[in-house]
Amino acid sequence: MRRVVAIAIAAATLCVCAGPSRGASSQDFAAVERGRYLTTAADCGSCHTTPGSAHPFAGGRPIETPFGVLAAPNITPDRETGIGAWTDDEFDAAVRRGRSRDGARLYPAMPFPYYTRMSRQDVADIRAYLDTVEPVHNAVTVNRLPFPFDLRSSMIAWDAMYFTPGEFRPDASKSKEWNRGAYLVQGPGHCGACHTPKTLLGSDESSKALHGSVLQGWTAPEITGKQGSLRDWSVEDIAAYLKTGHNKNAAAAGLMGEVVGRSTSHLTDGDVEDIAIYLKDLSGSAPGKTASPDKDVMNAGGAIYQDLCSACHRGDGKGVPQMFPNLTEVATVSAAKPDTVLRVIIQGAASVSTEKEPTGPAMPAFGWQLDDAQIAAVATYVRSHFGKQDSAVSAADVGRARSALAARVN
Repeated sequence: MRRVVAIAIAAATLCVCAGPSRGASSQDFAAVERGRYLTTAADCGSCHTTPGSAHPFAGGRPIETPFGVLAAPNITPDRETGIGAWTDDEFDAAVRRGRSRDGARLYPAMPFPYYTRMSRQDVADIRAYLDTVEPVHNAVTVNRLPFPFDLRSSMIAWDAMYFTPGEFRPDASKSKEWNRGAYLVQGPGHCGACHTPKTLLGSDESSKALHGSVLQGWTAPEITGKQGSLRDWSVEDIAAYLKTGHNKNAAAAGLMGEVVGRSTSHLTDGDVEDIAIYLKDLSGSAPGKTASPDKDVMNAGGAIYQDLCSACHRGDGKGVPQMFPNLTEVATVSAAKPDTVLRVIIQGAASVSTEKEPTGPAMPAFGWQLDDAQIAAVATYVRSHFGKQDSAVSAADVGRARSALAARVN
């Protein structure tokens, strides 16, 4: 769910940063452990650790945004290129108010609109943990946006219009479990950063919270549990997906695979269940039906599916529990936009491997084998026959997806 991933997503200009080291005590050790857990829940490692790097939190990973590319900064305790010289107040201002050490506004690729729901103590604990990681000397040029988006002064107006600071407040009418799940989703987990649609200026469409979006070539599906795509998933199904990356319906891959691998799989069983309880209580929007696709396209797509896909997903699309996704219950198959379906067909995808589900099955790429019209046909068939979308995918859609995937930075 990011950075839900997806995610995510992530925190491009600053996530949860550190400051000067402190003397050791039993209280400090408890704070470090709480901070480690919150840093994991906030999925800071996904953005601030370059894939394959031996240096966690050293920054440098490119973060794609609709306005250009940012790079995640170094948040190790290095005093020159990291955040080792930051004060507690500077650290808290960055995490919860989107202000850098010099007072400059941070871009919302760093999800401070969500982290603001954490308490100052939460942030202090996170800093206590980050003080313990290895300092790495790694200077990162964060702002790589083109003009005029590279002007941070524009964020003054953005903050005034879209940023509402304030800690999470429990709903007294809800259970303790519901409120814990709400805190994790709305706060450190920043699920809406990926799963909530965005305006042209990159702010959340608050009236459509968690109704799904698209980022970095992946569909972050609608994840509400009443009328939405999770309506047929039980609390146990959602919790299993977050904890292991697999359940009887689906497998996490791509950005969500990172979220599961780095974050949710390391949360307690109680916390992933609380997240599931919260999501199942949310109302969403059921996918709409449109005009039925052309019969010849469906026939062509069905033939390709039987030839290339049915061995794993079966003829009825039900797949193999814990291994190959059930296409009738995969949220991205029924999503309004086909981005993930096309990406997986073209490039393939490996599902996440976790401690409880160490086997991460992969789907091979078919982009080399199928032309644009064939991919459009099988994507249309899968989304209409197994999913809840009757809108046809065109060859032009596939062509655009190929070009976008070839230009991806990560």
